[in-house]
Amino acid sequence: MHLGHAITAACFWLGTLLPVAYLPVFLSGIDSVGALSLLFGLLAVHALALIVGHEYPDSRTR
Repeated sequence: MHLGHAITAACFWLGTLLPVAYLPVFLSGIDSVGALSLLFGLLAVHALALIVGHEYPDSRTR
């Protein structure tokens, strides 16, 4: 397994599972700058993971 394939696979699964991390942020409320920064940080990491993990071969339908 090459390093590039491992990174792509990790980003694919991170992009798939990261929305679970949004739930505690929404349940605690976005009433401060810190919570808003956390939400934007999660969104940025999620977008980056989706872009990098897009080429994961196991994500394609056969």
